[in-house]
Amino acid sequence: MTFYSFARSVAYGIFKPWYRIEALGVENIPKDGGVLLCCNHINNFDPIVLGIMAPRPVHYMAKEELFRVPVLGEIVRKCNAFPVKRGMSDREALRKGLGILKDGHVLGLFPEGTRSKTGELGKGLAGAGFFALKTNSAVVPCAIIGPYKSLRKLRVVYGKPIAMDEARNTKASAEQVTELIMSEIHKLIKEHQ
Repeated sequence: MTFYSFARSVAYGIFKPWYRIEALGVENIPKDGGVLLCCNHINNFDPIVLGIMAPRPVHYMAKEELFRVPVLGEIVRKCNAFPVKRGMSDREALRKGLGILKDGHVLGLFPEGTRSKTGELGKGLAGAGFFALKTNSAVVPCAIIGPYKSLRKLRVVYGKPIAMDEARNTKASAEQVTELIMSEIHKLIKEHQ
C-alpha cells in the first residue's frame, strides 16, 4: 500500500462521517487518461475532501510555504502535491502539472488560486485554461457545497467533462477557457445548493 492510499483511507474514515460527505456525478470522471479536475475553494480541507471522494488518485499544486514546514512538507509531498510559487508565473510548477496530465493522471486545481473568504465563487486565474488548452485532458468541473460543520451534509459534485474541441480549435485564450470552466462550476453550485 502506498502512503497516498494509506493517508486517503485514514482521511476517508475521519472526514466522510464527520461531514456526512456525499459525492454526486463520480461517473463523470473518466476511468483513464489525463483529467483536469477544477473545483471551487471554500475551505483548507478542500484538497483532502476532493482527494478522498475522487475515484482516482489526485495530484495537486500546493503553496510552496507548506513544503518548508518540518514533517508536514514531507506528508504533503507524499500525498501527490507539488510546490507552486504563488503570485507569479512558476514555470517549473506548470511543467510538472502538464507532465501529470500528459502521463494520464488527475490534476486537481482550484482555479480561484486561493480560498474564498465569503464562500462565493471568485474569479478564476488563467492557469486552469492554460492546462486545458495545452493538453487533450478531460476537463471536469467540480463543486464542494455546504458548510464544513460536523454532522451537516457536505456535497462534492462532479459535472460532465466540458466540451473543449471548439475552444482548442478556435485558439481561445487561457482566460476565456478559464471563464468557461468557472461558469460550469457556478452552474453546479446553483443546481445543488
